[in-house]
Amino acid sequence: MERFTTLTGIAAPMPLVNIDTDMIIPKQFLKTIKRSGLGANLFDEMRYFESGHENPEFVLNQEKYRDCQILVTGENFGCGSSREHAPWALMDFGIRCIISASFADIFYNNCFKNGILPLTFSQEIVANLMQDAEKGANARMTIDLETQSVTTSDGERFLFDIDRFRKYCLLNGLDDIGLTLEKIAFIDTFERQSRMERPWV
Repeated sequence: MERFTTLTGIAAPMPLVNIDTDMIIPKQFLKTIKRSGLGANLFDEMRYFESGHENPEFVLNQEKYRDCQILVTGENFGCGSSREHAPWALMDFGIRCIISASFADIFYNNCFKNGILPLTFSQEIVANLMQDAEKGANARMTIDLETQSVTTSDGERFLFDIDRFRKYCLLNGLDDIGLTLEKIAFIDTFERQSRMERPWV
């Protein structure tokens, strides 16, 4: 998993509430178990017309937001059915951080397991960050996980709370497999000892 330390990038404003996982990545794109390639269909029904042409009104189709790495969204982001493809699609598109007043629990947990930092702030602070995002590509926002801060393009700084273990995993790029591999020496020792003590197993 890719480490998350400090991110300075374009933030796209998406002030919609209750964006569910089917809106993030529609069900017809869930046939793959590969994490790559899903970014092309991120927010598919909002990004494209039935003809397949881009909807120029959708925020991620606007030139100033095509390279965004941060989303500032309405509350209850990621609700609906549980699908790990949702954070996969966001990550494949290039989104590394999502800021909202609230998230659905399963989506929130899946983000951390896939290298995305979901940040929760009060409605007032989210509105402030939304305004900053609306300035476009020239307004860069900085997310510093070590200091647990978000800094706007105007230098306004907001602190956030994060679980210590989740912070450790993101800073070190550790998913569940990576965490297990950190203990590989102990696992190998246990396996050798187990084979000696119980050769019949």
